[in-house]
Amino acid sequence: MSQKQKYLIRSVAVAVLSLLMSGCIKNDIPYPRVQANFLTFTVEGESQSAVIDSATRVVNLTLGEEADIYSVNVTGYTVTPGAVVEEGVLDKPLNLTKPTAVMLKIYQEYWWVIKATQNIERYFSISGQIGTSIIDVPAKRVVVTMPEGTDLTSLKVLSMKLGAVGSTVTPDIAGSVISLKKPLEVTITNHGREEIWTIYAELTESTVTTERVDAWTNVAWLYGQAQEGKSNGFEYRRGNSDEWIKVPEAWITYNGGSFTARLVHLDAGTEYAARAYSDDEYAAEVVFTTGEVVQVPNSDFENWWLDGKVWNPWAENGVSYWDTGNKGATTLGPSNTQPTDDTPSGTGRAAMLETRFVGIGSLGKLAAGNIFAGVYVRTDGTNGILSFGRPFTQRPTKLKGYLKYKSAPISSVTSGFEDLKGRPDTCIVWSALIDSAEPFEIRTNPKNRQLFDPNGAEVVAYGNIQYGRNVDNYIEFEIEYDYKSTQRVPNYILIVGSASKYGDYFTGGNGSVLYLDDLELLYDY
Repeated sequence: MSQKQKYLIRSVAVAVLSLLMSGCIKNDIPYPRVQANFLTFTVEGESQSAVIDSATRVVNLTLGEEADIYSVNVTGYTVTPGAVVEEGVLDKPLNLTKPTAVMLKIYQEYWWVIKATQNIERYFSISGQIGTSIIDVPAKRVVVTMPEGTDLTSLKVLSMKLGAVGSTVTPDIAGSVISLKKPLEVTITNHGREEIWTIYAELTESTVTTERVDAWTNVAWLYGQAQEGKSNGFEYRRGNSDEWIKVPEAWITYNGGSFTARLVHLDAGTEYAARAYSDDEYAAEVVFTTGEVVQVPNSDFENWWLDGKVWNPWAENGVSYWDTGNKGATTLGPSNTQPTDDTPSGTGRAAMLETRFVGIGSLGKLAAGNIFAGVYVRTDGTNGILSFGRPFTQRPTKLKGYLKYKSAPISSVTSGFEDLKGRPDTCIVWSALIDSAEPFEIRTNPKNRQLFDPNGAEVVAYGNIQYGRNVDNYIEFEIEYDYKSTQRVPNYILIVGSASKYGDYFTGGNGSVLYLDDLELLYDY
């Protein structure tokens, strides 16, 4: 056999062996990793839109009082295209007294959690009680504080609501005279379910107390308790003075035997004392020190430098406080947030935020002109990951500044915003104080989008101003912070300006321009 014949035989053998083995070849090509997300989620009885966190895979629902949290019907949802929801879970009512798990699948499996919050207004008051009743929802008990010597066998119930709207109470004691010599049980029935609540009375020798003082910078919040119907109020003095000043009645609000004062026009960084009074009796004084007046750096937007084609709102070799989406926008075009010499005073610089469609033809994306206190972290494809917030522990009352605006018709829309096309674009300036351990991460990629929620648990205060029309000349604006609590202390301040309100969704008008300058934090009312 010739060498040529041997070669041909070996070649055929190898080919045949390859064909035989091809049926046993394992497909090691990995499936694409695309997270399956809920995009929208609606339920019967919700009081506000669901907050969907694709990072933690949690759907947070808020239910109205009339909803039956034990049996919540899902009325609709959308998911990532191609994703499949675990069969049967969302087709029946959900018991949302505890978190409910549901699996979404798209190549891989992803577990999501559905959570619900239901805020129910509850109150209970007795004639002559001190302060407001303690309502312990988990323990289902009410504690009423009465002055020492009160006849507990003859107490008039002034008001009562311990269940949700539509609940019934047995016995119905509202407006009745009751005895709390020993604990009294009532049954609250709602949606056919019964809860047993217990009402207790406690006696105290102290008829007036200064509960606490929440000291801000030029403002302090005073909290006191005494018997309803008496002359209740507060006095205050500077720490270096013996003269007590009565807090004006107009600064005080009353809720039964509890009362709160908003003390204004105080000096920053100064020691004061305050005390509650009831008729001729005085509570112990509380000493407090007001905070400092702190402004954010470069709030006049004077400092900029050009790094290649990226404009940065800080001095070259300086420390950044503000940032923009320019690092993302310049992947397809020039910076759309830049300095301008068009200012309210006619001197210096301002920030010019322009919304542009960057790219060629349909190969591009709308980039909203924006500026924010924080850091542009990185670009995710054509999307941005941003860190919103700078360390801050004071409690301002307002954010003041100057703006003007050119509104362009909305030219680019994404899913859910189609009805806005052609309407005038809207600019927004907003600010928040948060008490989370870290700044807030923004992700604009629809696959794992996370945007700021003004109603989020970490939010201490929030405010915004919007214009959906042209503002041809600079105007002064003020944004008042709406605080959830006077007691919580923030860790970070967030300040954001955008030429397009829905820019995070790549929706807005090509050519909308927001001019922003001379921001200032105010600390008084």
